[in-house]
Amino acid sequence: MTFVFVLLSIAILVLLIVWAKLNPFLAFLISAIAAGLMLGLPADQVAKSVQKGMGAMLGDLVIVIVTGAMLGKLVSESGAAQRIAGFLMKIFGQKYMTWAMAVTGLIVGIPLFYNVGFVLLVPLAFTVSYQYKLPAVYVGIPLLAALSVTHGFLPPHPSPAALVAQFDANMGLTLFYGFLIAIPTIIIAGPLFAPFLKNIKSEPLKTFQSEPKPESELPGIGNSVFTALLPVILLIGTTALNLNIASEDPIRPLVNFIADPGVVMLVSLLYATFSLGILRKTDMVKLMDIYTVATKDVAMILLIVAGAGALKQIFTDTGVSLTIAESLKTWDIHPLVLAWMITAVIRVCVGSATVAGLTTAGIIAPLVTTMNVDPNLLVLSIGAGSLMFSHFNDGGFWMYKEFFNVSIKDTIKSWSLMETIVAVAGLVGVLILDLFV
Repeated sequence: MTFVFVLLSIAILVLLIVWAKLNPFLAFLISAIAAGLMLGLPADQVAKSVQKGMGAMLGDLVIVIVTGAMLGKLVSESGAAQRIAGFLMKIFGQKYMTWAMAVTGLIVGIPLFYNVGFVLLVPLAFTVSYQYKLPAVYVGIPLLAALSVTHGFLPPHPSPAALVAQFDANMGLTLFYGFLIAIPTIIIAGPLFAPFLKNIKSEPLKTFQSEPKPESELPGIGNSVFTALLPVILLIGTTALNLNIASEDPIRPLVNFIADPGVVMLVSLLYATFSLGILRKTDMVKLMDIYTVATKDVAMILLIVAGAGALKQIFTDTGVSLTIAESLKTWDIHPLVLAWMITAVIRVCVGSATVAGLTTAGIIAPLVTTMNVDPNLLVLSIGAGSLMFSHFNDGGFWMYKEFFNVSIKDTIKSWSLMETIVAVAGLVGVLILDLFV
């Protein structure tokens, strides 16, 4: 009956989100409480377990997610993202425009949350489409493929960052492996897939045409790129240092302190405040207003992550996670493939990549210790599965359809298929990397 109750609690989660249209945070809370009661947790312990799970999850992630949102908002508002996009377009030229858009999405997508990146960069894609007389979908898909991959694969985005915390993985190594998989995945789902979409008719609405800042108001390209990529530089740099210094080296505690994801994001944000704000004569009050808006943008994401932590804690406290892990060990299927499959099914049912990834994590977390699986690759496998076949229950599906002004049929042929390619290519990349690590 254990499996029946677990499946029933997940079914409650799916139905509350999809059928009842309930907010995912409330859906997580209700399904967590229902799971606790069905699985035999004493009634007076259910609320405590929910609170413990929420606190443990947010304790690891609040700094990373909030400072990441602030950094992304500043990169956007300062014009740094526009500068990076314009620079890459000049380098690649019209012939390789899809490659320019993919690289833009990768670089700018690292600090920007998906929805912010979408709203910011898609109008730039429309401008390029109009300027070079190219089909909008052909130009836009490589950009969106890159944004999807960074959203699903790379910390400090909410889902991969939360998975790193749940599996006790190394954020720097996860980011490094993520890049190794992300780049070929973006190439396949972006520049290589885009030419098949040239005949899709799209007339982007005038409402979504952005007014770019004048060149004189944009920060320099060096400043823009370095500031946007500073979290990546610090995470990968400190990870490399840790692998090359002895455990008794007196500098190691300092490196470990700097390598902490929260410290990395705080240092990156403080540097950005200076390089894209104070240095460019932006008033401090205005900068803090930008950060306040950014915090509001991610408030619901934080709550969803907290809700997922509650459900995970219920599974842990009732012993269900270990029971499931013991049962899954007898399945003749690779744990990385299993994690991908579970996530993909939940993603197709629920629509949210973040909900799918975090729900799977609560089910499969014990596999990290009971089976021979690299926790960093498990993060990436779940990240890939969480992007599987976006359709009617995903907000991204409708954003794409409305922004690009295409039919539902063409949305499925372009957007949904691109997301599926990302999910499958990501899994293949994880399995190839698993042969070497």
